[in-house]
Amino acid sequence: MQTNLYLAAAFLYAVCAVLPTRQGGLISGITAGAWLLHAAALWTDVFALGAVRFGFAQMLSAALWLSVAAYWIENRNFALDGLRRLVMPCAAAVAILPLVFRGNVTSMHSMAPALGWHVAISILAYSTLTIAAFHAVLMALQESSLHARPARAPWLAGALEQLPALLTMEKLLFRLIWIGFILLTLTVLSGIVFTEQLFGMVLKWDHKTIFTLLSWLLFAALLAGRRWRGWRGKTALRFTLAGFATLVLAYVGSRFVLEVVLHRGLA
Repeated sequence: MQTNLYLAAAFLYAVCAVLPTRQGGLISGITAGAWLLHAAALWTDVFALGAVRFGFAQMLSAALWLSVAAYWIENRNFALDGLRRLVMPCAAAVAILPLVFRGNVTSMHSMAPALGWHVAISILAYSTLTIAAFHAVLMALQESSLHARPARAPWLAGALEQLPALLTMEKLLFRLIWIGFILLTLTVLSGIVFTEQLFGMVLKWDHKTIFTLLSWLLFAALLAGRRWRGWRGKTALRFTLAGFATLVLAYVGSRFVLEVVLHRGLA
């Protein structure tokens, strides 16, 4: 059941990635269908009877699932077809990762009450900043096309030409970053509550905490620089991508190493 749902969602995401822009209504409908199938797959996979299955694959899959939702909503207000060309192939690839990397199973009865909220908020933060990173990549491509005409695939060149003006894209980017930063702040605060309940200390100074705080500082610096120094353009894009890369290392990267390379779990 789960296998079929994951595969069907991945297939529909892949279809959405290659459909021509003029098929807007069809793309929207298929995206919604793929998103619902992906949701059903994640729900039946992650929440077993009295237990939770989770790992880096489930984390990435859930993050892209929410990123697709963010794209779908934003695309109804702005012409962001270029974002579809980036998000959908990634969603198709990541949707089937939980079939390969099964993660760890934890009994719900052994979980601290704060853990569920902490995980939910962190996934929302990762997802929002993931779509912001896609948005930043798209802006970098859009900006480079203004200064030169590099050889690109026709489908990408056409998608870039249909994007809103760069200033509008920048406003959308910082709106996403603000939402992601607030969620990341809540992630840090809920993490403090969780570690205090579980370990009896305010913060557990491991690689996950250090990378998360470093990511928080990068996004905080970007927003402060935007407010007080008027940062924009390449500076904003670099801070966005650096903050996102650091955030990936904080959780997904560490879990990948421990689950896949070292074959053991991570708290």
